[in-house]
Amino acid sequence: MMPAMRGLLAPQNTFLDTIATRFDGTHSNFVLGNAQLPHSYPVVYCSDGFCELTGFARAEVMQRSCACTFLYGSDTGEQVKQCIQKALNDKEELKAELLLYRKNGSQFLCLLDVVPIKNEKGEVVLFLVSYKDITDTKNRPGAERWKDTGRGEQHSRATGKGFNANRRRSRAVLYHLSGHLQKQNKAKAKIGKGVFGEKPRVPEYKVVSVRKSPFILLHYGPFKACWDCLILLATLYVAVTVPYSFCFGTGREEGAKSPRSPPSACDLVVEILFILDIILNFRTTFVSQSGQVVFSSRLIFLHYIRTWFLLDLLAALPVDLLYSFKVNIYFGAHLLKTVRLLRLLRLLPRLDRYSQYSAVVLSLLMVVFALLAHWVACVWYFIGQQEIQSSQSEVPEIGWLQELARRLETPYYIGRKNITRALPAQNNYSEDTANETGLVLLGGPSSRSSYITSLYFALSSLTSVGFGNVSANTDTEKIFSICIMLIGALMGQRCFGMSLQLSQALCRRILYPKPYADLRDYIRYFMGVQSPSA
Repeated sequence: MMPAMRGLLAPQNTFLDTIATRFDGTHSNFVLGNAQLPHSYPVVYCSDGFCELTGFARAEVMQRSCACTFLYGSDTGEQVKQCIQKALNDKEELKAELLLYRKNGSQFLCLLDVVPIKNEKGEVVLFLVSYKDITDTKNRPGAERWKDTGRGEQHSRATGKGFNANRRRSRAVLYHLSGHLQKQNKAKAKIGKGVFGEKPRVPEYKVVSVRKSPFILLHYGPFKACWDCLILLATLYVAVTVPYSFCFGTGREEGAKSPRSPPSACDLVVEILFILDIILNFRTTFVSQSGQVVFSSRLIFLHYIRTWFLLDLLAALPVDLLYSFKVNIYFGAHLLKTVRLLRLLRLLPRLDRYSQYSAVVLSLLMVVFALLAHWVACVWYFIGQQEIQSSQSEVPEIGWLQELARRLETPYYIGRKNITRALPAQNNYSEDTANETGLVLLGGPSSRSSYITSLYFALSSLTSVGFGNVSANTDTEKIFSICIMLIGALMGQRCFGMSLQLSQALCRRILYPKPYADLRDYIRYFMGVQSPSA
């Protein structure tokens, strides 16, 4: 089953979330009952204050009647019980006083408020039942005895200030839910009028209508889903091409300008997509920590600036676009393209929601393993190339690239080649170059043969099934091989462990319908036996 994801549906009904976040952990003593189930009205939410007041745990209260009949005792008035049940059945508001019992058997005098909560259609869907311990208030001097009105509602005629304060606090949850206590800049006179003079507005259980700008994109909308898939493909393209172009690129002579070919159309499209993605992220909703969808342009802007903006900006540097417009870029600037690999970090939160699907998990494991092997192959070739360039001899004889060159009969040799060296630029859009003729190392295996051999070594090392035909010769190659073997051992253990978990889960899923199939076969057999006699 998929894990619960917040904020994926809108508009939202945040009534229960508001209650849970605003009153959980406080001393507001109330329960919420489901008014759609007649006669039982089970509790769907219980505050911490109610648990502290009664001594019952939340698990013991849930699914019981919101009238809390389990708190009744021998001294609880029968008339009050009937009035409470009648108010629930008729879906009416009730204010009453009765004697209740805690879990340990102790008594307390309770001020009870029953408030029906309606939805946008005017139907009562919930009951908010508030409980207030007024035992100490009744025992204070200045408070008169409570008198029955004859209708089951027992109202206080106390004149003490303490009682009035308790009575107001017993209904504080209603003011919170109706928004009377949300604004901090109200005048004292207006607050006093709202508390003492006017009756609090009963909260409604309804879908919150959201007003959003037409230029705001929904993060769960179909357009954003298609856009995320496009960005995913572009990120995978970058994860494959950037390491290859960096490690297998030519023009590595010191001081030489890279004779790289013009960027391909795919490279230009990817850079444009990354730039557009930054613009769209400034206009895309997100889910706040409270689980609500944020539509405010200002909040979206601040949230994106604080989270992924810097990473996306580094990954969207238009190196290829600048090169295509003949802007002065040296070879070292192309190292910035490797920063685009950081966009892989953005894939983790998006892929986490699919972690419960076996096929998706196995596919992700294969993709991760293939990317790791590709990166190892690129680094392995880069190490071999650096060993050749750092060799003291004119024609190096060690290293895995030299071994491959001898086997393929494509040896390295010293030759003359025109080298284009870069001179200091006179402006931002042009550069001066100088052509020189020097001795360089030429020949060797082709890039295709070198990459295939590197990939073969990477997979052999990661899976620990190598045959030694491609081996490490220099110290640098041996150190890198040791690291790859350790990574391969960890990857193999992780892959085997996850495969075992998936197979066990699949077995349990297969065994789950077996009892129902046996029961169905038994019923069919029983009906077949009984039908002739009938």
